[in-house]
Amino acid sequence: MDAVLDSLVPVLYIVAFALFIYGLMGLTGPKTAVRGNWIAAVGMAVAVIATLLQVEFNWLLIVVGLVIGAVLGVPSARWVQMTAIPQMVALFNGVGGGAVALIAWSEFRTTAGFTDEPTYVIVASLFAAIIGSVSFWGSLIAFGKLQEILSGRPIGLGRAQQAVNGLLLLGAIVSAVLAGAGGASELWIVAVLVLAAALGVLVVLPIGGADMPVVISLLNALTGLSAAAVGLALDNTAMIVAGMIVGASGSILTNLMASAMNRSIPAIVAGGFGGTTTLPGVDDGVDRTVTSTSAADAAIQMAYASQVIVVPGYGMAVAQAQHAVKDMAKLLEAKGVEVKYAIHPVAGRMPGHMNVLLAEADVSYDALKEMDEINDEFSRTDVTLVIGANDVTNPAARSDSSSPIYGMPILNVDESRSVIVFKRSMSSGFAGIDNPLFYADNTSMLFGDAKKSVAAVAEELKAL
Repeated sequence: MDAVLDSLVPVLYIVAFALFIYGLMGLTGPKTAVRGNWIAAVGMAVAVIATLLQVEFNWLLIVVGLVIGAVLGVPSARWVQMTAIPQMVALFNGVGGGAVALIAWSEFRTTAGFTDEPTYVIVASLFAAIIGSVSFWGSLIAFGKLQEILSGRPIGLGRAQQAVNGLLLLGAIVSAVLAGAGGASELWIVAVLVLAAALGVLVVLPIGGADMPVVISLLNALTGLSAAAVGLALDNTAMIVAGMIVGASGSILTNLMASAMNRSIPAIVAGGFGGTTTLPGVDDGVDRTVTSTSAADAAIQMAYASQVIVVPGYGMAVAQAQHAVKDMAKLLEAKGVEVKYAIHPVAGRMPGHMNVLLAEADVSYDALKEMDEINDEFSRTDVTLVIGANDVTNPAARSDSSSPIYGMPILNVDESRSVIVFKRSMSSGFAGIDNPLFYADNTSMLFGDAKKSVAAVAEELKAL
């Protein structure tokens, strides 16, 4: 029987890894994303079964863990609002990092302080302890900022911030070295976890809300790397492979997100971007008189347009207006108007946030256009609707070298013949800076809840 299991387990792991990779490939496009998730989930189930076949375990603890996980996870997945998906992702990712940190601590205890353990096990365990703890506590801060429990503004120690972070990292490394010396006091591994926790908190707190999508992706990558490290320590092939896949894909996504904002990852980690408000009335040469419009006027403009581009943002997500937007687009298309959707890589609070919302409303995937694909279209567009988007449409990123977002690639909505901004108020976006687009001659503002405003426009379209 043992010989059969010894042969079966590697085969099951290979099947699981193939399903992981195939499932991940499915996540590259909206049409295959759901299927990709299911395939990867099946792969994880196979990996779990393979692991249980080769190790001795306590069935009671396994069942208790499964019940707790199901009670917490299933309701969250089913009932969480789409607007809260980013913070749920941050929280669940953090839990993974915390689990890895606790496994590293358990490994220290069960080996009597790494006594007689191979060097690679010690190094991998302590690496996992540091990175896992940083990821857990950093993810909690990201969750707090996204959930608005904490302010989205940078909260830091000023010039002393990087020095303090450096000391915490050095302290964690020194404690790790002492903990790995063999037979050391448990206080050292606790010191590793505590110092790394403080580092995770103090790294994320100074990062402004506008950088949160990149931070979530970075923390996700760190969790993957920590899982791979602890998998190495436990000699668990599934954790190594799955962790490396998460770490590699998360790292690539982090780099792509940072590039989309024209910012380096070190600059983002250094913090300070987002949350400082540029108030109306600043003497910067911009005419700050806005032009208001009505649902009837907006409907007339769009009904006689040849092309309309919709730019969705977090405001659309908050108002849950995606279905109303789809209904309005159907009315326009029935009148011969071509409708496209311009998707900025960092619109919303996480990568792909707008794609998920619009896919939920059954918007055609072919109508969703990425920034590089759609930017040349704006100059040939009659009407652009900006629904709850702010920072990703801010022309200051191109023209104002003093702006915090200067150099960030944006959607060139200001080049449209007419821009209609659906916005609840004149408040700034997540980056906390004013948007000159709102005061431009070709821009009009339709104030109010985005869902109600879009529905009102749709009613006017029906009457035309």
